[in-house]
Amino acid sequence: MGEEVDHDQALVLPILEFSKECLVPKQEKGEEWKAMSNKVREACERHGCFLLLVPEETIPMSLREEMVTAMKALFDLPDETKQKHKSPRAYQSYQGKCPIIPLNESFGVDNACQLDVAHSFTNLMWPQGNPSFCETMKSMSSKMMALNFTILEMLLESFGVGKHYNSQVENTTSVMRFMKYKVPPSNNNNNNTSSAAVGLVPHTDKSALTVLCQNEVQGLEILTKQGQWVQVSVPNGAVVVFVGDALKAWSNGRLHAVTHRVMMSGDIKENRYSFAVFGLPKEEFMIEVPNELIDNEHPLLYRPFNFAEYFTYFTANIRDDALEVYAGV
Repeated sequence: MGEEVDHDQALVLPILEFSKECLVPKQEKGEEWKAMSNKVREACERHGCFLLLVPEETIPMSLREEMVTAMKALFDLPDETKQKHKSPRAYQSYQGKCPIIPLNESFGVDNACQLDVAHSFTNLMWPQGNPSFCETMKSMSSKMMALNFTILEMLLESFGVGKHYNSQVENTTSVMRFMKYKVPPSNNNNNNTSSAAVGLVPHTDKSALTVLCQNEVQGLEILTKQGQWVQVSVPNGAVVVFVGDALKAWSNGRLHAVTHRVMMSGDIKENRYSFAVFGLPKEEFMIEVPNELIDNEHPLLYRPFNFAEYFTYFTANIRDDALEVYAGV
């Protein structure tokens, strides 16, 4: 899929910066907020993702560093301990040693911002307890989900469909995913620094929106609309925001769900750690394009569909055009 990566286009994505004005309660939002909302929408229409800088208190750097340190301890646990984390949902259980992506390990935790959920996961991994991990996980998930909702509100307001925001929030749940990408074995012998190994296969997120943080190790690549793989150089302190299939469909295809992957290049000598919060429609939610987003220029592209049924279809028929095949008009 796509051509080889273009090393000269590492800065293709816009870098937006939210001021405190962009994060105030709705009734206080002014012209700056509206202007930023339009920039967010334009980035999601053009690229399907963007880089975002936020005020320090929104997602403090100290909390991000605590999360990465805690994740290192999590992934260093014995395999038999990590394998205790099981979920009936696809991609939520602990995954490791997958032959397709041997460098990747991950955990998915539903509603990690709820204290009882954070406790349950932490106590499963550390029967003796790990209150520090529990609090860091809960706090980080909560802050990332709040940012997720702010971005969602901006998008809806910019489209002129802000009246749907409360319904969207009420019908949204969250998943927090912890990801580790190991240094490729060949990188340790210094014989070849030009090759790259797949850390995560190309995919679109199924979520409405995803907010992702990472450590300093790069590796994220996106597929442009022109079919070119482009490296994304994530500045220190920035988060990455992705549009997923659910919001692409709900917006009648106006927002682009970008295909992305992780590649561990030959010069990487440290493990990559990232963590993301996915805002997902609740299983019973019907995704239906609002009438305001259908006109002569934008004819209806997707029929109404149940998100859980689409997700089940995708996991059974993993394909790049799953959304179009399943829900396309």
